[in-house]
Parts: sequence; C-alpha cells; structure tokens
Amino acid sequence: MAAKQVTLTFDNGPTPHVTDQILGILDRAGIKTTFFVIGQRLDDPAAADLMRAAHTAGHWIGNHTFTHSVALGDRTDRDYALREIEETQQRIGSLTRPEKLFRPYGNDGLIGRHLLSRAALDHLLAERYTTITWNSVPGDWKDADGWVETAMAQVREQDWSVMVIHDIEAGCLVRLPELLQRLTDLGATFEQAIPRSVILTKAGRTVSMSPDFMAD
Repeated sequence: MAAKQVTLTFDNGPTPHVTDQILGILDRAGIKTTFFVIGQRLDDPAAADLMRAAHTAGHWIGNHTFTHSVALGDRTDRDYALREIEETQQRIGSLTRPEKLFRPYGNDGLIGRHLLSRAALDHLLAERYTTITWNSVPGDWKDADGWVETAMAQVREQDWSVMVIHDIEAGCLVRLPELLQRLTDLGATFEQAIPRSVILTKAGRTVSMSPDFMAD
C-alpha cells in the first residue's frame, strides 16, 4: 500500500499562547504547513507577531477572510466579498506567497454553494488567488474526545488528505502531538504542497471549481 500523504492546515488564528505552542510542536517534528489567518485577529500586535513567526519558520500564510462570520455565498454583494478578502490580504502584506492563498469560510467545515458568490469568484480570478478547500475536517474545535480518531479514519480513506485543524482556544493544541505520532506510525508522509483536487482557482483560472461551490 502506498504511503498516505497528509497536508496539515491551521485555520482561524493566530492565537497568542496557542499558535506559538503549535509552532514549537511542528518545529520539533520537522513539519511545514499553512496557516490560514483571520484578518481582524491581525489587529492584535501579538497575533501579527505570531503570523510573522510562522512565516519565518517556513510555514505558508493564507487568507481565511476578515471576519469569518458569514460565508461569501450567503452574502453575495461585491463590496462584502472584496472587504472579506482584501482587508485580510492587506494585513498579510509582504508575507504573502507569490500565489496568494485564500480559503473561504465553510460554515463548520462544510463544502457547498455557500462557499463563494459570483462576485467573490470573479475577484479571486482577477487577482490571481489560489483558492483552497479541504477534504478532511476532523472537528477538533467541537469534539475534543473523538477528533483524533476521526482524523485517522479520514486519512485512511483517501490517498492525500488536506486536513483542517485550528490554532484557537479549545482547538487541536492538546492532542496535536498524539495526532502527529499516530500519523507517523501509520507511515503517512507530511506535505506542505496542496493537491489539485482541493484547488478551486489558480493564477487566474479555475482548476477544480464546480457550480456546486457558488451560490449565484
């Protein structure tokens, strides 16, 4: 059996006293990931410092909307889409990758028409964002007892898992070392790269985009 590939991604931070500990765990394990940050959190200087620390450590910084409050497909006006995307991108600033990474808000990890509006998609294409979704959401923020088992089951079911876990209070921190050890014991390889299957747009073109991901 071929080794399972796992791309870890951390959403909804940075969070002081959480993200810094996660960075330490990842450093000791030699794993590089992507941190999808919420723009309004970066108005806290301590959170902004953590974003810079993640970048310095070799992790990628991605945009996860400004307020993380209403999915782009649930509020389809253009002004809302531009604010949610660009206010965060401005705060990421020089830490952005050449291919700007964006992850839409999924309403508890769901995939569906709520992900994007036509206005949001048009903007992401025009500004050449790489729009990334996921195929593994073990629920670390809502199932402290069961999320690691869920994560392992999801990894076993597919060749390459793009996993969403969270650098927030009551997120993955406490059990992250356990997850990494169990994935290592399974023989999984940790990747920073993102597979095509979860990339909706890249360099001004659609990739794995579907009408099922857009409200209008």
